Amino acid sequence: MSYLKFDKAELVNLEYSLAREVLATNKTGGYLNTTIVGCNTRKYHGLFVLPLKNFDNRRYVLLSSLDETLMQHGRDFNLGIRCYGKNIYEPRGHKYIVDFEFEKYPTITYRVGGMVFSKSMLFLHNKEQLLIKYTLLDAHSDTTLRLRPFLAFREIHALTHANDGVDCGWSPAENGASFRLYDGFPQVSIQISRKNVYFHNPDWYYNVEYSEEKRRGFLYKEDLFSPGYFELPLKKGEPVVVSVSTSEVPVRGLAGVFSREETKRISLQSYDDCLRRASRQFIVGTGKGLKEIYSGYTWLGKGLRETMISLPGLILCADPDTALFEEVLESAFRIYGQQLLRGSRQVDAALWLFWAVQQYAGHTGDARTVWLKYRKRLLPVLKSFMDGGRMGVTLADNGMLWTRMNGVAMSWMNAYDKDGNPVTERSGFQVETNAFWYNAVCYVLDMESACGGGDTRLLYGLQALKDKMDAGFRDLFWIEDRGHLADYVDEKGQNTFARPNQMFACALDYSPLSDEDKAEVMECVKKELLTARGIRTLSPKNPLYKGIYDGNQDQRDHAYHQGATRVWLLTFYIEAMLRLYGEMFVRRGTELVNAFEEDIVRHGVGCVCELYDGDPPHNPHGAISSAVATASLLRSKYLINKYKKEGK
Repeated sequence: MSYLKFDKAELVNLEYSLAREVLATNKTGGYLNTTIVGCNTRKYHGLFVLPLKNFDNRRYVLLSSLDETLMQHGRDFNLGIRCYGKNIYEPRGHKYIVDFEFEKYPTITYRVGGMVFSKSMLFLHNKEQLLIKYTLLDAHSDTTLRLRPFLAFREIHALTHANDGVDCGWSPAENGASFRLYDGFPQVSIQISRKNVYFHNPDWYYNVEYSEEKRRGFLYKEDLFSPGYFELPLKKGEPVVVSVSTSEVPVRGLAGVFSREETKRISLQSYDDCLRRASRQFIVGTGKGLKEIYSGYTWLGKGLRETMISLPGLILCADPDTALFEEVLESAFRIYGQQLLRGSRQVDAALWLFWAVQQYAGHTGDARTVWLKYRKRLLPVLKSFMDGGRMGVTLADNGMLWTRMNGVAMSWMNAYDKDGNPVTERSGFQVETNAFWYNAVCYVLDMESACGGGDTRLLYGLQALKDKMDAGFRDLFWIEDRGHLADYVDEKGQNTFARPNQMFACALDYSPLSDEDKAEVMECVKKELLTARGIRTLSPKNPLYKGIYDGNQDQRDHAYHQGATRVWLLTFYIEAMLRLYGEMFVRRGTELVNAFEEDIVRHGVGCVCELYDGDPPHNPHGAISSAVATASLLRSKYLINKYKKEGK
C-alpha cells in the first residue's frame, strides 16, 4: 500500500489534478515531468526530456506526450488530454481515471466501460530510456491499443511551432519506429515489447496551451508534431512495455528490464522515504567524471552557492555517503575553480564552501583529517578575499567585506525587475556575507593553529581580522532601538529591514555575537519572519512586503525576496534555536519540519518545493522540487535527531 494518498473522487477534477505534478529522473539530467493526469501545463513538461551534448548539454523536450486510445466494439476511447484554450480540453481522457498511485513510480488506472487499464512509467537510471508499462486489467471483449506520440524536439525554455524544416520521415526499429525531427538531434526510438503495426500519418496539432505559463505571463502556445501511431491487440493480464530511447534497444525482455529496475527504486512508505528519494534526484553525472547538483526541477540549473548549501543535507543527512560527498565537492572545484578564486556576482558563494567542509568534518568526527585533505583548496580561496582582486569585493579596514557592483545584486537575493534592475541590490556591508566571512576566518585560524600549518604570517593576519570583527561587527550591524541586526550597511547607514540574513550570525559555528544578542535576533525572526512553511524573506511590517507570490514575471520577481517564504532557511533557524535553547526547542523544531508532510501530495508529488506565499495559507510555488529546500528538511531532521541522541 502506497504512503502517498490521493482523493480518487477528485482525480477527474482538473482544479485538483492539474495542481499536482509527478517527477522522475535518470540521474544524468534527464527527466519525466507532467501532471498526475498526464496533461502538460508547463513548457517544461514532457515524458522524455534530456540534456543534449550537441547543444551544450541544455535540456530538450523530445517526447512531449503519448496518447493512449482503447478500441473496442468499433468505439475509440482516447485517454490523452491537452488544453487548447478557454478551458477546452481535448481529448478528455482524465474522465476515465479512477486511481493514481505513486509507490515506486507513478501508475494511473482507467476504467472505460467494461475495461480497466493501467499505465506505469519508469525512467531508467543512468540511461536515456523511458519505460511505460500498460496492463489490461479487465476486459470482456477484444481490445486494441493505439499509441500516438507527440514530439517537440525543442529546448525546455522555448516553444515550437509548425514549420517546413521538420523531418517528417521515420526509420524502422524492432517492433517500432525511430524519429528525428531536425539535424543534430538524436533519434528517438519508440519500441513495443509485442508485435504491432505502425501507421505513418504525419501531422501538426496546433495551439496547445500550457496554463501555468499563461498564468505566469509567459508565451504559452505551441504546436506539436505527431508522426503517426502504433496499434496492437491487448490481452487481459499481459503487460505491454513501451521503450522510448535515443538508441534502438532489444525488445525481448523489456518486461524483465522494467521489473529489475523496479526493485532498485525506493518504496515510498513514509515522509522520510519521500525526502530520501527526492534528495538523490538532484545529484547527476554530467560526463567527464563529474557529479553535480541540479538546483531544482524542472527549470532550475546549477550553481556554486546552491551546490554548497544543499551538499551536506542531500548527501550526509539521508543515506550518508562520504565518497559521494567528496566526489561532488571535487567536481565543484573543477567546475567553479575560477569563481572560487576570483569571484563572481555571487559574492557569498565561495564562503559557503567553508561551511560545507565544516559540515563534513562534523559528520566524520575527524576535523583534522578533513582539514588536511582540503587545506590546499581552502587557503587560496580565503587569501583571495584578503589580498583583493575579487570581483566587486573589498576588504575594509574594519576587517569586513564591502560588496558593490552597481546595478548587480551580489547576494542570494538576486531577482531583477523587467527593466533589468535588481530588486534588492543590498550593496555595502551585507550581514550574511560578513557572518560567513567571520566564520571562515575563525575556522581557518583554529584549524591552522591546531594542525601546525606553520604560516605565522597567515595566523597573525587571521587573528588580526578576527579581533577587528569581534570589536566592530555588533557596532556596525546592531540596531539599538529594534533589537536585531541591519540587513546591510552602506554610506547612508543601516538598512533596518527585518530579513532572514541576520539569522546566519546566530546559526554558524563561529559568531561575533553574544548569546544574549543571538536571542534577540532570533526573537525578531520568530515574530516577524517565521511561518508554518519556512522563513519569510521580508517582514510583513515592511511596506515593500509582498505576501503572495503570483502574477506576471515582474510581479513575481518583486515578491521573490520581498516576502516569499523559503524552506531552505528553516534549517538555519532550527540550528540557531537549538544552540540557544537546546532540549526546550526540540519539539517545536520537529513540528516545523513535519508540517511539510501535509504538502507531500501537493504541487510536486513526493517533493519539496522552492518557496511558498508569505501569507497564509502559504500556497506552494516555484520549482516543484528544490535541492536547497529538500536539503534543509533532511538536515533539520538530522540536527534534531543528533541533539536527541547526544542529549545536549
